[in-house]
Amino acid sequence: MRDARDIIIKPLISEKSTDLMGELKYAFKIAPQANKIDVKRAVEELFKVKVKDVNTIRVRGKVKRMGVHSGRRPNWKKAIVTLTEDSKPIEIFEGL
Repeated sequence: MRDARDIIIKPLISEKSTDLMGELKYAFKIAPQANKIDVKRAVEELFKVKVKDVNTIRVRGKVKRMGVHSGRRPNWKKAIVTLTEDSKPIEIFEGL
């Protein structure tokens, strides 16, 4: 098994993700090769919470242009983690 810090890259903080915090759902950018079981174990290990469900999404990179040259941002993967009702909230998202 890989290290939990290799699976969870960073938390995603946006308007939509802050609205989901009221439902005990948190969004993270994860490693592209990570699966739902890896994400569940990593979140439980890093934040000492109980995970109820994990949803993963592959996000395609946008096409960007600079003048006549066009390029592409890299593809990435995100996970929306739902905690159980008896679990405590994740501290890094407090105060947002």
